[in-house]
Amino acid sequence: MPGAGTKTDITTSNPAPESLWLRLKRAFKARWYRRQLMWRAFRKRRELTLLKDCTAQIQRSDILLFSTVRNERQRLPYFLTHHRALGVDQFLMVDNGSDDGTVEYLLDQPDVSLWQTKHSYKDSRFGVDWLNWLQTRYGTGHWCLVLDADELLIYPQHDTKDLNQLTAWLDENGQKRLRTVMLELYPKGPPSQQRHMPGQHPAEVLQWFDADGFVPLDQPGLRNEVLTGGPRLRMFFQDSPRKAPTLSKMPLIKWHWRYAYVSSTHSLLPRDLNHPSGAPEDAVTGVLLHSKFLPDIVDRSADEKQRAQHFAYSDQYGDYYDSLIEDPDFWHEKAHKYQDWQQLVHLGLMRGKNWG
Repeated sequence: MPGAGTKTDITTSNPAPESLWLRLKRAFKARWYRRQLMWRAFRKRRELTLLKDCTAQIQRSDILLFSTVRNERQRLPYFLTHHRALGVDQFLMVDNGSDDGTVEYLLDQPDVSLWQTKHSYKDSRFGVDWLNWLQTRYGTGHWCLVLDADELLIYPQHDTKDLNQLTAWLDENGQKRLRTVMLELYPKGPPSQQRHMPGQHPAEVLQWFDADGFVPLDQPGLRNEVLTGGPRLRMFFQDSPRKAPTLSKMPLIKWHWRYAYVSSTHSLLPRDLNHPSGAPEDAVTGVLLHSKFLPDIVDRSADEKQRAQHFAYSDQYGDYYDSLIEDPDFWHEKAHKYQDWQQLVHLGLMRGKNWG
């Protein structure tokens, strides 16, 4: 693996070529699976109760953001501010049983449509079924951004060029989606000893990240290659990287009703959407700044362990949650201090600094 300070290209995967027979076989299975996922999403719509509807305001060219949230009152003020500044026009959000003021806060936002459900997050494939339905219902033909509340999208020149400019460029260059890597930010010292105020940029508290140690994992059935890495792999999953959280995502996509996310935004169907298109030097990729390790991580980990809703095999992650509850210090001597998008381009964590 690359050493600290080495420029590392982690943003463009190149799955191995497939034989014609294998390609046809996998394409058939993927087509059948996609239809199952579309049917699941259609059925899961019944689990959603509409609390506030702003969808009549959606214009043809609007960029839409979809998200499932639970107890995110701390993160939402900056999350909304950041993505509004990028050019998101409307937010379509599902609340999954919040009790910290999240619902009341979102109901007060003029550009948020809000649904609520108390059904199982895990049984909805971690909210993917709910959002697949909302994207099919409202997002077809729109550029759609699908994020968790602890993720902030950035891309080259995001401080001077908004999402309307980026998606126009993607359209012109035949890129149907934006590939990203999730960059897990962490503080120096135990998270519980930090202080974060609602509306504050999480990177002011979580100032550090790992720039190397990423592990690619092939998903041949989906024509995809995903990445694990970051502080959680380094500290908790060194011996079993396939159990570590997946960091590669495709959260920005021009949606079509025939599309379906498979696992969060890590992979898509039809599976050709997962395969890189165009020459690598022509691709633009982004980064999701991940704010999981704010001071509430200790309490949230205890809650997640009890609810057992966040992993397919939640009973196998008791030690992982226990480690987070112990309030660990993720910092190490090879950590990089976060600066800006130029730094991430230089480190090879995203590319396309001269797009547009």
